[in-house]
Amino acid sequence: QVQLVESGGGLVQPGGSLALSCVASESVFSRYDLGWYRQGPGKQRELVAAITPGGRTNYADFVKGRFTISKDNAKATVYLQMNSLKFEDTAVYYCNARLGERYEFWGQGTQVTVSS
Repeated sequence: QVQLVESGGGLVQPGGSLALSCVASESVFSRYDLGWYRQGPGKQRELVAAITPGGRTNYADFVKGRFTISKDNAKATVYLQMNSLKFEDTAVYYCNARLGERYEFWGQGTQVTVSS
């Protein structure tokens, strides 16, 4: 199975930046669609950004122009660079890996809090 470990969450002021990292199992990293999701208190988990094995990206409308997803295959790590953070970006951010409909794995989550 796939193991995902997130890091980089924390407290940041509005307008600030944070960079999240997710280290995945090297043996399957290149075969999976990778993504970042988030879930705020009392809210549904929602897609933030995703990247395919070939490097094609997809972003939720509410982060376009502010967040960037990328990956380093050699390090088996997917990143989420978050800029111009807003109060509403506060959530637990989860790393996700999916292969077809059968295999889907989640990291433990990392808290991002945007507060003045």
